[in-house]
Amino acid sequence: MAALNLTSTDQSTFILMGIPGMEAAHIWFAIPFSGFYVMGLLGNFMVLFVVGKEQTLHKPMYLLLCMLAFTEISTSTSVVLKALFILWFNLKGISVSGCLTQMFFFHTGTVTHSAILVTMAFDRYMAICNPLRYATILTNAQIAKLGLVGLIRSSLLLLPLPLLLSRQPFCDKRIIPHTFCEHMAVAKMSCGDITVNRTYGLVLAFVVIGSDLTLIALSYGLIIRAVLRISSKKAHQKALNTCTAHLCVMLISYPSFLFSTLTHRFGQGIPLHVHIILANLYFLLVPVLNPVIYGVKSRELREKLGKYLSRMQPPEAFNVKLV
Repeated sequence: MAALNLTSTDQSTFILMGIPGMEAAHIWFAIPFSGFYVMGLLGNFMVLFVVGKEQTLHKPMYLLLCMLAFTEISTSTSVVLKALFILWFNLKGISVSGCLTQMFFFHTGTVTHSAILVTMAFDRYMAICNPLRYATILTNAQIAKLGLVGLIRSSLLLLPLPLLLSRQPFCDKRIIPHTFCEHMAVAKMSCGDITVNRTYGLVLAFVVIGSDLTLIALSYGLIIRAVLRISSKKAHQKALNTCTAHLCVMLISYPSFLFSTLTHRFGQGIPLHVHIILANLYFLLVPVLNPVIYGVKSRELREKLGKYLSRMQPPEAFNVKLV
């Protein structure tokens, strides 16, 4: 079988090893992997459902939250499902076209996720610094356009990655020591010169993420300046409290993404299994934590969510009292 033949010379197949050196524990890793994946799906689908059903939540902030949820669902699904097939069933084979497609989708989703976080920072800037113009500038239609621009930007910038790799000659031993087709992990399987691939990937990571972080920092710099001009401490706390959820999401998103990107290039001293586990945590923990963070910090969303959860409770007529 291609899934088990680690010396296969099949020119249309790669072998994803999962977590090298810990194959005996794959079945145990599959339990938290599947648990986090299901929790992430439930949390994000619940956000999409509640915001979609409640007219009062049809606002720019919640539309952005829905975009974030949809991006996390699609990105994690493109990675975690294949990882689970490897961990549960030892199905390690993946076609070259399937590998490049997976690479495109999860890298595009990651960069789109970053673009949405930038738009969220701009949303917070407008809400705090220009509240009177907020409703006229940031309409739902405008937010949808910004989201579409972010998706198009990501697709155009990431499309060269699989296209460049598709032109590379790959060695006979096509074994990728990873659970998914990460760009540099696949590039290292090539027998040709990957200088262009390596350079483009590194420049892309620094330019795109660097520019996004710069815009976010600029937004928060203007927010802090505006807040410091307010004399009331209570107003200070209220203004900054609206940014807490967004800051928390960034703190769990960017460090894990940058760690995974840079480790393949500069982290030779880091054990391979540690790198792979931490790289997967981005696709497992972020989708779980983001709905929780926004659910806790957004009173309006929390109340609407509580209303739907209460409807799911069994009717009193079916409750049985124990005497």
